[in-house]
Amino acid sequence: MDKKEFNDITLVCKDCGEEFVWTAGEQAFYHEKGFTNPPARCPEHRAKRKARQNNRFYKNER
Repeated sequence: MDKKEFNDITLVCKDCGEEFVWTAGEQAFYHEKGFTNPPARCPEHRAKRKARQNNRFYKNER
């Protein structure tokens, strides 16, 4: 695997418009998993979206 250097990047959440830092560690994780796009939402809104999606999944299982 190639050695890539990452630096913290400030991004803007597409839901709330607030800035958040995409850390070098998070970028390395995305790179390791093969993800090509940076996150579009801040961690808070990512968690809320994931919870909504999980809630829909479990409701449909019944």
